[in-house]
Amino acid sequence: MEQRILGKTGRNVSIVGLGTWQLGADWGNVDPAQAQAILEASVESGVTLFDTADVYGDGKSEQAIGKFLKDNPGLGVTVATKMGRRMEQRPDNYTLANFRQWVDRSRKNLGTDTLDLVQLHCPPTPVYSNNEVYDALDTLVADGAIRNYGVSVERTDEALEAIRHEGTASVQIILNAFRLKPLDEVLPAAKAAGVGIIARVPLASGLLSGKYSKDTTFAENDHRNYNRKGEAFDVGETFSGVDYELGLKAVKEFEGLVPEGATTAQAAIAWIAAQDGVTTVIPGARNVEQARANAAAATVSIGKEFDDGVRWIYDHYFREAIHPRW
Repeated sequence: MEQRILGKTGRNVSIVGLGTWQLGADWGNVDPAQAQAILEASVESGVTLFDTADVYGDGKSEQAIGKFLKDNPGLGVTVATKMGRRMEQRPDNYTLANFRQWVDRSRKNLGTDTLDLVQLHCPPTPVYSNNEVYDALDTLVADGAIRNYGVSVERTDEALEAIRHEGTASVQIILNAFRLKPLDEVLPAAKAAGVGIIARVPLASGLLSGKYSKDTTFAENDHRNYNRKGEAFDVGETFSGVDYELGLKAVKEFEGLVPEGATTAQAAIAWIAAQDGVTTVIPGARNVEQARANAAAATVSIGKEFDDGVRWIYDHYFREAIHPRW
């Protein structure tokens, strides 16, 4: 699989990585053996980036990755984790002392002395412009607890603020066919600053798989059930913030663009990877077949007609509601 340099980390990572929220919680239950099989299938398919967080399953996702890497040493996989959501979301909780505590927990979960990449996990907006926060992160790098740090954001203005800071190695942001605003300023700014872009929620929580309908039901502990109106966290994390039924209509349009030989999901992933400035795309997988199919999206070619179609769908269905908000 094609590899790209992940911003200021200097590390080569696959253009399709693996998001591992599903291996922890909030998408229904995942059997531990199944989690190991998904990680194995991803690596066999060329994936060299795992993205996780300390709160996914209260550490279960990190622990699953730690076990896999311990049992399969020398794979050259980069692990990007996140921190900051283990406490009340107040700017004054983003301190060096708390960072040390969170990082130590992740190091234990992942079975490593030094974390490859730690991202602030969608903190309150003022955190991104607080120089003391970046000083604390620089201290963790100097101490050898982490190699690099980045941010995960909800909004484009947060991304642009983080990119201004010299130590920011990467920005993780929601980018998919139903969320185009990062194309306007964030991707060009990141490219100019040498900051990597990790595109998350590439399938709009599965909408862009083309497999859902009005009758689809989700488990009680699946965020696509309990967070549709932002009851638990930012609504933009669930179906990219788009209305579910409107999203279903837009998917029908999207399916008409999909090139022969590709699935709807593969085309959605490939379109993101083709955007100038994107380093890697991190779809999740609930089973081995999904993991392999997602990785195969790296071979799908996207042309101008497809790109034009995506932009028309966005303008027609979503721009008015989505563009001003995130």
